[in-house]
This record gives sequence, C-alpha cells and structure tokens, in this order.
Amino acid sequence: MLFDYETYKLIWWAFVGVLLLGFALTDGFDFGVGIALPFVGRTDTERRIVINSIGATWEGNQTWLITAGGALFAAWPLVYAAAFSGFYVALLLCLFALFFRPVGFDYRNKLQDPRWRSTWDWCLFAGGFVPPVIFGVAFGNLLQGVPFRYDDMLRLEYTGSFFDLLNPFGLLCGVLSLAMLALHGATWLQQKTEGAVAERARLMAMGAAMLTIALFAAGGLWIATGIEGYRIAAMPDANSVFLPAAKTVTRATGAWLDNFGRWPLLWVLPIMGLGGALLSCVFSAVRRSLPAFLSSGLAVTGVVLTAGAAMFPFVMPSSLLPAHSLTAWDAVSSHRTLSVMFWVVIVMLPIVSLYTGWVYRVMRGKVTHQHIQDNQHTAY
Repeated sequence: MLFDYETYKLIWWAFVGVLLLGFALTDGFDFGVGIALPFVGRTDTERRIVINSIGATWEGNQTWLITAGGALFAAWPLVYAAAFSGFYVALLLCLFALFFRPVGFDYRNKLQDPRWRSTWDWCLFAGGFVPPVIFGVAFGNLLQGVPFRYDDMLRLEYTGSFFDLLNPFGLLCGVLSLAMLALHGATWLQQKTEGAVAERARLMAMGAAMLTIALFAAGGLWIATGIEGYRIAAMPDANSVFLPAAKTVTRATGAWLDNFGRWPLLWVLPIMGLGGALLSCVFSAVRRSLPAFLSSGLAVTGVVLTAGAAMFPFVMPSSLLPAHSLTAWDAVSSHRTLSVMFWVVIVMLPIVSLYTGWVYRVMRGKVTHQHIQDNQHTAY
C-alpha cells in the first residue's frame, strides 16, 4: 500500500472535509437562493428569474451532499452509525425539506394559478431554510459533545432527544449557518441577475454579512470561554486498530483552541471567515458582484474550516463518556478499505471538479426578464 495506516487516516480526514466544503460552497448558495426567493422576487417573473439562476446546476451541486454521506459511511462507519442514530429526527426533517426542491422546481410552473405558484415558492423557501439550520445546529452540538456511549458489546447507546439539540449554543450555530448561506446565495443572485432583483439581493447580502460576522465572533468567544472542549490525554499507536474506548479523553474550557495554539497558522481560518464576510459586504455596497460572491465563498470556507481545525482529531465527541468519543484515529475503516477508496477519489474527484467547472462555464451569464419571456414553457 502506498501509505501507512496513520497517513491514510489523515488523508481521509482531509477528503471528507473537502467534500463537506464542496457541498457548503456549491449547494450552499442554492440554499441561499431558496432563502432569498420570497423576498427578492416580488412578481412571478422576478421569482422565476431567481429560481432559474440555479435551475441548471442545483441538482449537480446536491450530489456533493450524497457523495459526502457515502464517504462518511465508507471511511468512518462508526461516525455514520452514531450520527444517524443520534441525529435521526433532525436528519429526517432535513430530508423532508430537501424533498420540496425537486418537486418545487418541476411543478411550480405547471399551472399559472398564483396560489399554486406561491405555495411552491414557500416550499422552495423551506427547502433552502431548514437544511442550513439543521446542519448548523448539528455542528453546534458536536462542539458541545453528543450524549452517546458504547456498552461492553460495542452497541451504541444514545440518551438524548431531538429537543436536546435545540440548546442556546446549537441554535446560535444554526442561525450562523443560515446567515452565512443567505449571504452566499444573495451574492450569487447579484452576479446572476440584474435590475430590481439584483438590487434587493445586494441589500440582503449586506445585512446577512453583518449578521454572519456578529454570530461568528459571538460563537468563537463562547467556545473560548463557555464551552468545554475535548483533549486526548493518552491513546494507543495511531497506526493500530483499536476500540474507541481505549483512549483517555479530558474536557476543559477553551480546549477547542488547543490546535490554534499548537499551529498558529490556523488563525488564518477564522480571519478568512470574518474577513470574507466583511469584504463581501463592502463589495456589495459598491456593486461589485463577482468579488462579493468570491468573498462570500471565502467566508464560508473560513467558517467551515475553523470548526474542523478546532475539533481535529475529534469527529464526534461523547458528552456521556469522553473516552468513547470518535476520532479520526479510531472511527475509520480498515487500512485496505481506505487505500482502495483513496485511488477512487484520486481518479474521480478531479474529473468531477473539471466537469463541474465546465458546466458553470457553459451556463455563465445573467438570467434576465427577456430570457424568461423567451422561454416561457421551458424555463422553471
């Protein structure tokens, strides 16, 4: 095999992170467009402009989520099992909300009845609103620890409930996720539309950017002073295969900042999150749509990577028994599995990335009133 087991574990931590980041950057602005739909589109034609700004690419963007889920199952089976047990109700709500998107896109334009179209507009809004909140709340709970443990037979026991997820810090992270992706979607609409729609999107982007900055800063302060993080005090050799409970884990306030003290270069990530949102607000204010969109992408990247860097090597901490927390070292598949999947990713990820870039190049340009009028029966 090309690498030793420990190296493959690190590589797959990075691979899963890349897939989640790809999902946040691409499907993230789709969610943001759905959030913006009822507010930046005042007439039926304007709302069709908003919908068609992502009409050609939203399905491809959503495959990043499917791929990330598959990679999670293959590379981190224990995490997959624990997450889908503990967050079952939340994930079902997210899935049901996602159902609104394909049917909303396909059926909205079938009838000209205003009530029919308005209903589907709000369904598309729900499909854009609910998943970011769910993902943000889930991440907020990961940072606090999830109430699960393993028994002597390695059977998972989860003691929490859906309503336990709705704690103050989890809700803050949910609203941060919502504001961040609303910013990303609004800057996309600035770039893809014109006239009144683009102007309303510009104002929305500025407000969402300031909210993102405030919530991200508040969340960082809360983590530093009010949230107990996790530290590995002792563990077996990272090249070995061992049970999750074989390590020793401690908790302490501010422990999630340990990696930033160990590798100071990581402070670039929260600076990216705050700076990207601020630049996006500035570029929106001066009507520079492309730099505003790129800056919002920088903000999304900074926020997501900041959370990942803070938690490393933890993937799913346990608040019941910290020693049972799942990490990049002990929640992974076998050495051979990681090796085989490594070559699959090395071959397929560049192909998918190049194809995605080609699609966006072909579909570049603004969606206008004239485009909708000329394609009454084919546009969404």
